Amino acid sequence: MSLALVIPNYNHRVAIEQTLQALAHLNLPCYLVNDGSDDKTCHLLLELDAKYPWVTLIHHPFNRGKGAAVTTGLRAAYQDGFTHALQVDADGQHNLDDIPAMITKSELHPQALISGLPQYDESVPKGRYYARYLTHFWVWVETLSFDIQDSMCGFRVYPLAATEHLFLTESLGERMDFDIEILVRLHWQGVEVLHLPTQVIYPEDGVSHFQGLWDNIRISSMHTRLVFGMLRRLPQRVFKQKDNQHWSRISERGSYWGIKLLAASYKLGGHWLCRAIMYPVIFYFFLTGRHAREASQTFLKQVKAFDPEHPQLQEEVSWRHSLKHFITFGNAALDRIDAWCDRIQLSQIEFPNRELLAEQLEAGQGAVLLVSHLGNLELCRAICINQKQVKVNVMVMTQNAENFNRVLKQLNPDSSLNLIQVTELGPTTSMLLQQKVEQGELVVIAGDRTSTNTQGRVVYSPFMGKEAPFPQGPFILAGLLDCPVYLMFCLREQGVYHVHLEAFSNTLKGPRKGRMQRLEEAVHHYSARLEYYARREPLQWFNFFDFWHKDSEIQRTKHQGEDRTGK
Repeated sequence: MSLALVIPNYNHRVAIEQTLQALAHLNLPCYLVNDGSDDKTCHLLLELDAKYPWVTLIHHPFNRGKGAAVTTGLRAAYQDGFTHALQVDADGQHNLDDIPAMITKSELHPQALISGLPQYDESVPKGRYYARYLTHFWVWVETLSFDIQDSMCGFRVYPLAATEHLFLTESLGERMDFDIEILVRLHWQGVEVLHLPTQVIYPEDGVSHFQGLWDNIRISSMHTRLVFGMLRRLPQRVFKQKDNQHWSRISERGSYWGIKLLAASYKLGGHWLCRAIMYPVIFYFFLTGRHAREASQTFLKQVKAFDPEHPQLQEEVSWRHSLKHFITFGNAALDRIDAWCDRIQLSQIEFPNRELLAEQLEAGQGAVLLVSHLGNLELCRAICINQKQVKVNVMVMTQNAENFNRVLKQLNPDSSLNLIQVTELGPTTSMLLQQKVEQGELVVIAGDRTSTNTQGRVVYSPFMGKEAPFPQGPFILAGLLDCPVYLMFCLREQGVYHVHLEAFSNTLKGPRKGRMQRLEEAVHHYSARLEYYARREPLQWFNFFDFWHKDSEIQRTKHQGEDRTGK
C-alpha cells in the first residue's frame, strides 16, 4: 500500500497552512489542487508549495468545483503509482488525529473505501445537519442497502485502481454532488464502503462554498439519475447468484444507525414498537437476501431428508419455512437485547445442571465452553455477566457483528464481556487465554465455523447425513489451555429458554503421539451433539450459509474472488 494525500482548495487562505503543518509529521506526499482561487490564495499556495517539498501544487485555471479538484488529485496520484489516496478538506473541519486510524483500517481492508462517519458538535448548522438525512435516505434507496452510513463526509481513503476505473467509465458531477455520487457508483461497482467515526467541526471563520440553490439543484438531479440507475440494476441485484464466499466475508447488511434505531425503539416502546419496525425490515432482507434465503432452505431440506417425520417440517420445505427461519432469528435478537438490558433473569431460564459449571468456577478454576451458532447462547452469557457471576471472554473470528455489539455495549456500558477478535488461533492468543483460565474466567469458543485462515486445517465429520468441515483450531486451543471443556447450547423450547450444559472432557491435552486421532474424536463428538440439538430446533440454526460446502472450494479473500471472476 502506497498512500498520498489529496487536498482540494478554493480560496481557503485561513486554514490551509495550519492543515499542512498538522499533516507534515505523516511524511506523506500531498497533491494540493488549487481550484481557480483568487490571486491572494494563489500567492499563498505557491509559498506553501516552496516551503513544503512533499507538496505538489496543481492548478485549475478557473474554478471548476470541489469534485473536479478531488478528481484531479486522485488521478494524479494514481498516475504517479500510488495505490490509495486520503482526501482531506482544506478548511480545518476534519480531525486529522484520526488519520492513523483511517490508514490502519485501509491497510486491513485495502480493497475498500474508508469514509469518515461525522460526529458533530454544536458548531454544525442545524439546517445542513438535518438536510443530510434526506440525502442518507436517497443513498439507501439507490444502493438498496444501509452500507453507506454517510455519503457527504469528504474525509476518505480511496482505493485508486477502482476509482480510476470509475473515472474511465462514468462521468461524475464536479461540484458538491461529487462526494455523494462517487460513493454510490463505487458501491455499484462492488467496492466495500467502511466507516470510521470522526469529529467534524464548523470553524467560526470557515468559508463555505455550498451554493444553496444551484448545489441543491445539482444534488436533486444527481439523485434522480442514481434512482433510475438503481431501477436498471434492481433485477440483477435481487436475482443474481452471489459468489461462494467464505461466511466471514459476507458483509453485515444492517447499518449501525439502523440497529441503533431498533434498540432505541425497544427502550421507548418495548417489544411491540420494536417488532413493528423489525418485521418489515426482516421481510425486506428475506426478499433481497437470496444467498441467506437459499442457505436456509438447503439446511431445512437436509434436516427433513435426515428426519422425514420432523414435527416442525411436516410439509415440503418452502419459502414459508425460510421466512419463519428469518423471523426466528429476529426474535432471538430481541431476546438478546432483553438479556443485555437485564430484563430476563437467570431464574427465568431452565438450567437444570448449572451446578456442574458453578462448582468449577467457585473453586477458582476457569474452563472452556465450546458453543455454536445454534440457539441463543448470547442470552445466557449476558445474564451471567449482568449478574456479575463470572467474567466471560468470547473469541470473535470476524467483524460481522461489530454494529450489533456496539449497540449492546451502549445499552449496558457496565458489561464485563471481553470480546477477543482474532484472525487465527496462534501462540499469542493461547497465552492470553491461558491467563484468563488461570484467573478463573470462562473462555467461549464457537466450534462450528471455519475461519478465513483455516483452509485445509479442518476435520470432516458427519452432520445431518453429510460430511461437513469443522475447524481444528478451537479444539487445538482447548487442548493447549489444559482445562475442563464443556458444551453449552441454549434453545427456546415451548416458549422457554433451556440451557443444555454437558461435560465434554476434563482436558483435551495429551501426548503428541495420537494427537490427530484425539482431535478427530473430539470433532466427531462435538458434531454429533450439535446435530442432536439442531434436529430439536432446526429453525434456531443461525448459520445462513452453505454449511456443507467443501472447505477447499470456499472463496476466502476478496483477492481470490477477483481472480476467479476476472474483475
